Amino acid sequence: MVNFARLGQVPAILLMLAFIAKRLLYGLVVVFGVTVAVFFIFHVLPGNPEDSLGDRPNREEERERLRVAYHLDQPLPVQLALYLNDLSLLSVHDNTPANAQKYAYQPVFGWGSKVLVFKAPYLGRSFRTNVDVRQTIANDLLGTFCLAVSAMILATLLGVSWGLLAALNQGRFWDHTALTLSVVGISAPAFITAIFIQVLLGYYLGEWTRLPLQGSLFERDISGVLQVHPERLVLPALTLAIRPLAIVTQITRNSMIDVLAQDFIRTARAKGSPRRSIILRHALKNAINPVLTTITGWLASLMAGAFFVEYVFSYHGLGYDTIVAVRAQDFPFVMGATITVAVFFVAINLVVDVLYAWIDPRVQLQ
Repeated sequence: MVNFARLGQVPAILLMLAFIAKRLLYGLVVVFGVTVAVFFIFHVLPGNPEDSLGDRPNREEERERLRVAYHLDQPLPVQLALYLNDLSLLSVHDNTPANAQKYAYQPVFGWGSKVLVFKAPYLGRSFRTNVDVRQTIANDLLGTFCLAVSAMILATLLGVSWGLLAALNQGRFWDHTALTLSVVGISAPAFITAIFIQVLLGYYLGEWTRLPLQGSLFERDISGVLQVHPERLVLPALTLAIRPLAIVTQITRNSMIDVLAQDFIRTARAKGSPRRSIILRHALKNAINPVLTTITGWLASLMAGAFFVEYVFSYHGLGYDTIVAVRAQDFPFVMGATITVAVFFVAINLVVDVLYAWIDPRVQLQ
């Protein structure tokens, strides 16, 4: 027997798949644009990659190695084409044992001395350390991701609570206080906030808080065992949470005020429903949608905004190592980190768009 109810869902599924494919295509265009822009920016800046070698004894040999490995003796368009070829999942290379080891590819088919391969994107090797950029970024991402997620959880819990308190006390002391602190939180630069929190909570109140001024969440000891230090996450997470906390507070407050003025809230009050039930089961449930959209959209922004916070607290993550790489003119790592952040922005925005279209039926799948 044919399930007509299931057949009726097929067009909706196809619309959702088309919606995802369209957003994914937009995302690929964005990542491509970021890649090209970053490539040209770092190749027209003053300075040479050889400057990152310092005063090594074999500096001339290392300089020649960099020129050959990164095709620095080629015209700029050729360098861009070769860089995009390295980034591509499907790419063409000389079929040599050295390339097979370098790219760790799976050959698709070959002709002559060339081979079409499937591989992971190759970001090059660091000018400073000669380590695969992908390996360093993979090690850094976990620390930065933990920092961004911790900041987002803290901002959500405090922001929803303070926004709800402000909405229930509209025009009173708590409302004015929440709005004032929100404006301050949005306006304060991240590096100023980081230094203030570091000095206040880590130095002057250090004996009471027992929180270290600097340090990383993950660290290996002398024997190579990975150690986790959650106490080092508190101050940078608090610093990073301030701006989204201020925004979530304002959005929760405004959304709650709008929902509390709706007819179904007045109907629930007329029926004698308990005040707590009206607030939590009816008002907050309907007011939370814009908050959820804001929260998910802020995760990628927090990963990018963690750069200066990580540097102030010497928190070794993607942001800290990127700033060090910029100072050392380590272009492969900086470009790899920038492209990685762009991919995260695209991926998270895609997930947000799909979730929002699924949660809110008013959204058109276009």
